Amino acid sequence: MKKQLLIAAVAATMTTVSMADISITGGAKINYTNTDYELATKNDANAFNHDIDLKIVGQSGATKVVIVMADETSEAAASNAFDLEDRYVSSSVGDVNVKVGAWDNGNDFVSASSRADGKFSANTTISGVKVVYDASNGNGTTTGNETVTVSGSMGGVNASYKQESTGEEIKLSTTVAGVSLAYHADNSDTTNSDRSSIEVSGEVSGIKLAYVQIDADTSATIEGDTWAGDFENTIAAANASTTDAYDLSQGQDVAALKASMAVAGNTVAFTRTDIDDVTGEDTTINKFAVTRPLASGATFEATYTSISDDKSTTTDADILDLELAVKF
Repeated sequence: MKKQLLIAAVAATMTTVSMADISITGGAKINYTNTDYELATKNDANAFNHDIDLKIVGQSGATKVVIVMADETSEAAASNAFDLEDRYVSSSVGDVNVKVGAWDNGNDFVSASSRADGKFSANTTISGVKVVYDASNGNGTTTGNETVTVSGSMGGVNASYKQESTGEEIKLSTTVAGVSLAYHADNSDTTNSDRSSIEVSGEVSGIKLAYVQIDADTSATIEGDTWAGDFENTIAAANASTTDAYDLSQGQDVAALKASMAVAGNTVAFTRTDIDDVTGEDTTINKFAVTRPLASGATFEATYTSISDDKSTTTDADILDLELAVKF
């Protein structure tokens, strides 16, 4: 009898363990970049960089523990080791989903992504309307940021409204006759500090087209990191290997057009980005990229970028970037 009870106890333990699920996914890329500056007094640059990401997810039922680690040459970490990025626990209590920890809030056209410890998020859906409450820890001198977001869909239009402690955020999107439209407004309580974007995208004869106009008030700065360009200013200006990082100033607007299509097993894309400065320092960034999947499971991409500034020649450059990337 005792043996039977022991066997039953061991079997129950094994069943409990088998309910847990652990997965590891990630990706890596290596880049060779050659930067040819037009300014004769500025030396050309060659650089080899790598970017490795690992995502570990442990799950039991509806509860998840997520850890994301990254090792990037461009970040120049002193330890030259993996840095912990996203790390959070998500679960549900009744009809309410909760999430606690640190995670990236994502990229958009107007604002930079951010990550911080002590974040809390709870959401639920009421009669088709999703309600999200987000909060973060204070640092001893502030109370932390609290936001409430309400989103839903009506008549084919997706709408989202977020009330923030320093302003509001409005997002609208829809598709009309195969053309996608997306509007994003980040309105600040601070005078002349609003930012907005409107994107139009679609496909014509096998060519995917996208256009975006990003506007900033005189006291606002565009800091997005999207296909239109990397304006997050997270990489030092001295890093010449960055193909499209550009630090904007207050009041500058951005307009970008992208066209891509499949050609003989390759994806060919052209992006033109125009940056207007209130002082007349207009900048043009032209980027041409060819991407091809390889039999080895990796993807090869060659990108040529030309940066031209009407007022200053210090940033004028032609950049060739060769990348080998893999996801698993």
